[in-house]
Formats: sequence, structure tokens, C-alpha cells
Amino acid sequence: MIYIQLFISFLQIGLFSFGGGYAAMPLIQNQVVNLHHWLSLSEFTDLITISQMTPGPIAINSATFVGEKIAGVPGAIVATLGCIMPSIIIVTIIAYFYMKYRDLDSLQSVLKTLRPAVVAMIASAGVSILVTAFFGESGLIVMKNLKIQMVVIFVICMVLLMKFKMSPVFVMILAGILNVMQYFLLSSLSLGTL
Repeated sequence: MIYIQLFISFLQIGLFSFGGGYAAMPLIQNQVVNLHHWLSLSEFTDLITISQMTPGPIAINSATFVGEKIAGVPGAIVATLGCIMPSIIIVTIIAYFYMKYRDLDSLQSVLKTLRPAVVAMIASAGVSILVTAFFGESGLIVMKNLKIQMVVIFVICMVLLMKFKMSPVFVMILAGILNVMQYFLLSSLSLGTL
């Protein structure tokens, strides 16, 4: 039964995640956190981080991760197949029709109107993850819950990515190093060793 649930959940994600991995994040969150409670919101944030650090699309990495966590290697295979099956079928059909009708103005118009919806989905997922990182798993935006060190790491990473065009891989490694350094610094201060 769990295999069917995994397959159908990730089939829905694969079927409706127009715009790529980032657009799939709210769909993954809805299925994995809200509907089935397979992961907590904190675990979901970790899942997105791990999916970003590993090669491949976020949706497929997420499917594999969740499937393995819930039902081992068979679960990972079933969830991953559910996630990729719609893409295989839809892209094959679309490629045929796109090559045949790509010069039609109506087709170009439809593609342009989908862009704002995709951007909204990406922004929604980003804000949700940002709130969790800054204020904790409760999702309540309360200043006493604000994690200043996470805000500082976020700002440093944004500057490195946007202004200096640093590789995302190096930015993620640097973020991990900064987090470890701030942990040891805070531990030393609380123990009074500095």
C-alpha cells in the first residue's frame, strides 16, 4: 500500500510541476509534509538542501530521498518512477507537437502566460523555506524566534551569488563552514573560554 501511495504522490508531483524543480517544491511540500506527514517541515527543508547538493533535478532527488526514507530502496525506485513517468510521456508528446507547430503565435502566447505562474510557485516555495530557516519550524514570524546567524549567512550567500557570481557549490560549502564556525564561537562564548 505504501508503494502505491508513494507512486501516486510523486506521479502527481511529476505531472503538475511545470517549470522545473523549484516550481515543484510547493507540490512536494504539500504531498510529503501536509498530506502524508512523511516529513516534518524541518526535514523538508533539509531535503531541499540535500537535493540541491546532489546531482540531478530537485524533484527526482526528493522522490528518491523520501521513497528511501519511507520504504527503503524499493520505495526509492517506486517514488522516482512515479516522478519521472509523466515527464517521459508528456515531453515525448510535446516534442512531437512543438516541432510540428512551433511557429504558431497561439502556442508562443500560451507559453508566455505560463511564466508568471511558474515564478509565483518558485517564490512561494522560497518564502516558505526562508521563513523556516529564519524563524524555525513553527513558521510563525515572531522577532524573538529570529535566528540572526541564519540571516547573516543568507545575506553573505546572496551577495556572493548575485554580486560576485560565485559557484553555488562553493557558496553551499562556505555556508556550512560559516554555520560550524558560528556554532563553535557561540559554544565558546557560552562556556566562557574566549
